[in-house]
Amino acid sequence: MVNYIPLRFTIFISFSIAAASSFKFSTSHSPSSLPKATADDLISVLGPCSAASSLNPIVSKQIKSCLKFLVPFKPDKSKPELGRCSLRTGLCSGKIDAIERRSKFDEENSLVWWPPESVLELARLAVDSGGDSGSIQRTLDPKMIPVPDVERSSKDKCELTRTPYGRHFIAEEVNSYFEFLFHLIESRGPSVGLNVSLTRYDLFHGHLFLASESGRLGILFHAKEYPAYDKNVFPYNMGYCQRGSNVTYDDQMNLRNILWLAPLPSNTSPDWLAPGVLVVLDAHPDGIIYRDLIPDYVKCARTIYEDDLGTTAVDVNYLNVGAREPDYQLFIC
Repeated sequence: MVNYIPLRFTIFISFSIAAASSFKFSTSHSPSSLPKATADDLISVLGPCSAASSLNPIVSKQIKSCLKFLVPFKPDKSKPELGRCSLRTGLCSGKIDAIERRSKFDEENSLVWWPPESVLELARLAVDSGGDSGSIQRTLDPKMIPVPDVERSSKDKCELTRTPYGRHFIAEEVNSYFEFLFHLIESRGPSVGLNVSLTRYDLFHGHLFLASESGRLGILFHAKEYPAYDKNVFPYNMGYCQRGSNVTYDDQMNLRNILWLAPLPSNTSPDWLAPGVLVVLDAHPDGIIYRDLIPDYVKCARTIYEDDLGTTAVDVNYLNVGAREPDYQLFIC
């Protein structure tokens, strides 16, 4: 049973066996006088202005100080763009009346703010269902796709996915869009100080969830999943999947949680209340995210749990299954 063990559990086990009390990133408890943030507060800050304005202003300000946007934040943009199609990715959004040439940067921004129609339909389904994860699971193709060896992980007795098979969404455009998000995080991460690689030790998965209060669709990506063992800075044995890791434990671990939120539809009209978001959550030890959203027993790993954000529907895995040349494939588990 050491095959699929998420970082959260391996860190917990390591602490239980031998807590390193002298570890330089020691756990600190928040003073009772400070207002406490919740995962719902985080989602609200990233929503329409009406939702953000209802929060404690101190909490709102502190959360905003821990957000590093990979795509500019536009909370007041309320309608999908029409006539837009990416010439580079082949992904389109809204009603396509014409193909508009634009820079790659602008195209990518627009695809996050207003994804392709099939992704918008998934986002509306999540809200209309009242946050029912089954509504998302029923949009998957029933065909099972075996997960092959990933970067020789089988040699290390490592299994990276929850199940030995995955699936795809029936709408191929959704699959392509989620692949696009992985590559966008990789390419734009350095702009906020996060260098990631699409490998089995670093960024290869995200957790698709429906937000607790609004039903808003999102994916919590976890980078730096298996840092290399180091007796001085990361003295934790994480099992088979850590073997051979080249991921260095350093300040970039503060940035390992990346959040994508789909556009937020109204549940009373055809309108859209907010565009999509792609943001890195900075969990540096002096910030409110570290203090309030990360459990004490995984402070060193800086792990935000998808279950705290809402109801988890599926895991989105993007794995390099190529033997000689990179060959990335999507597996929904």
